[in-house]
Amino acid sequence: MRRLEVRRHSYTKKDGARGRGSHLSHDGVAAARACGATLGPVGYVLTSPSPRALETAVAMGFAVDDTAEMPSGYVPGEVDHHDQWRWERPFVTYAGLIARGRGLAAAALANRALWLAALEQVPDGGTALVVGHGGTLEPALVACTPDADHAAWGPAFGHLHGATLEFDGTRLVRVAVRRGLPA
Repeated sequence: MRRLEVRRHSYTKKDGARGRGSHLSHDGVAAARACGATLGPVGYVLTSPSPRALETAVAMGFAVDDTAEMPSGYVPGEVDHHDQWRWERPFVTYAGLIARGRGLAAAALANRALWLAALEQVPDGGTALVVGHGGTLEPALVACTPDADHAAWGPAFGHLHGATLEFDGTRLVRVAVRRGLPA
């Protein structure tokens, strides 16, 4: 078994302190440390090049092995910025939009390919971590699991939320949505 952990970045600075790329706040660093402590050893880490994603992985206690542009799930004419927060069942909505096979589907499949490439970097028994962004992670998760019960997954991902995907070889055998921060 190999495991893929996907997480949204941690809390960022706000307003004038935000800066270019949205750096993590002090609370964001503390929350990422707590989250990272629950993951166990990680053999490979991929993040977006955004400072908030890079800083999240480092604050979690992991060195970043690579960065990659992760195509946005905000696609003009399909999904507006932060639409997922207005949808009652965002994963169900994403599944319907992806099924249309347009721009969102292409972005979701491109991110799915990045996730699977990260997974390939770890041996059997290993864990890969991907740190990305809300509005990007959710459609990629749906693209990995087209037949899942998306209605059961609840709201869009908050900070440090995400999923654990377990693979037997290249076959996805289990998905667990992760919510909340460690106590």
